[in-house]
Amino acid sequence: MEHESTYELLTVGNMARASGLTTKALRHYDRIGLLPPAVIDGGNGYRRYRGDQVAEARLVQLLRSLELPLDQVRTVVAAWTSGDTATAEGIIHRHRSRLDARVTRLRGALHRIDHLLTEGIQSTMVDLDGHVAAPTAKSPPGTGSVTDERLLGAQLFNETWRLMEQENRTSEDDDRMIHMAHASRYHWGQAAEATPANLARGEWQVSRVYSVLGRAEPALHHAQRVLDLCQENGIGSWDLGFAYEALARAHAIAGDSVRAREFTDRALAVDIPGEKDRELLHADLESIPGQPRYW
Repeated sequence: MEHESTYELLTVGNMARASGLTTKALRHYDRIGLLPPAVIDGGNGYRRYRGDQVAEARLVQLLRSLELPLDQVRTVVAAWTSGDTATAEGIIHRHRSRLDARVTRLRGALHRIDHLLTEGIQSTMVDLDGHVAAPTAKSPPGTGSVTDERLLGAQLFNETWRLMEQENRTSEDDDRMIHMAHASRYHWGQAAEATPANLARGEWQVSRVYSVLGRAEPALHHAQRVLDLCQENGIGSWDLGFAYEALARAHAIAGDSVRAREFTDRALAVDIPGEKDRELLHADLESIPGQPRYW
């Protein structure tokens, strides 16, 4: 770059204004070799950047705003600048899956906080006690009598949810998640006391697992089963809203944004009396891929 004169280059301050990065961040990214300047003045140490580095710096700023780790930012930037968009998009897609798992876990934590505030600390502590003699739905699958279909179905449901909350699942974890979701739905179907709502919720979880894994066809199939069970048995409110949510999400995974919007509108139109339940549904709708909140 020796042939370029300094007036053709950007100072750190100009680069910061053009890219959205702070001068401190630019100096840090220079030190770690992520975004080195084109020229460093040997006399005063001033950094100068080429104009075509602005786009690269903006990409770094965007990726960091998405909480992408620095090592992955480096890989995405290198892939993008070399024209390898498939590699860049693959890393971003996997990061989205991790964030989705984090959101699922946080949503579960909020749900448990609501139970704690409603039922009291003592009651919640007893429910979470891992040393109680009797197995509960929160015990590992198979804890207790394996002939208790309802208990086993509930344990498998909760273990499936735990895996959905796990940020760095392996392919083996994904397989276990699929098998446990189906097993949970099967055992609920065998439980004499199971209601149509229990079965609908089992189908909903199977659909959500496939959506999380980006498998549109089975996600659509099981989402439709949720809606069928709700309509055949006169189930409304929460379960009906989430039946439409599951269909909206599955259509979004399939790349059909029009149908996704259609089922989102249907979910929003369902009468759900509880404010917290409505908020939970709306938050779930907002997490559908490619669908910003518009309500």
